[in-house]
Amino acid sequence: MTDGQFLASPLALIAAAVLGYLLGSIPFGLVLTRAAGLGDIRAIGSGNIGTTNVLRTGRKDLAAATLLLDAIKGTIAVLVARYLWGMEAAIIAGLFAFIGHIFPVWLKFKGGKGVATYLGLLAAFAWPVAIVFALVWMAVAFTTRYSSASALTASLVSPIALLLLGYPREAILFALLSLALWYMHRANIGRLLDGTESKIGKKA
Repeated sequence: MTDGQFLASPLALIAAAVLGYLLGSIPFGLVLTRAAGLGDIRAIGSGNIGTTNVLRTGRKDLAAATLLLDAIKGTIAVLVARYLWGMEAAIIAGLFAFIGHIFPVWLKFKGGKGVATYLGLLAAFAWPVAIVFALVWMAVAFTTRYSSASALTASLVSPIALLLLGYPREAILFALLSLALWYMHRANIGRLLDGTESKIGKKA
């Protein structure tokens, strides 16, 4: 099935949702830190399983690996679904990969905040916009040293960039994902407003 074939059967959409969710729910941050003998990453810092909290262990290599793997699982979900069932299924797979990362069944539905997986999905759907996301993230991070502010700003830019570059369906998807990402960062937003948010690189 080619990219141009948008319609998919209900069974294909269900399969895409399951594929996306199962891949998205793999908690790489927790797996890597436990394998490295660092215990449960949920017991330190923000209690999150994502890249920023892994970085608080002082292991930059593990943080980089977490970022890469959390991104790639989203990319793989989209690419496999698009190859097997078409573009509509790819969008469903991407949505459920994001949901799986945030609400993994293996961790009682308490996962990450979705930034790396969001980036991996962007790379699969529109790699130029993934570059835009990364550049905005880095610019804000360099200026403020706040990972949360970087992600929030980049997630605002991404749906607009998708729309401007001719990806209307993807723009709708990422507008929804951006809203979810902002919701998952609601505590960070509160800390940013009152000046108590932790900066990048600060150990737990």
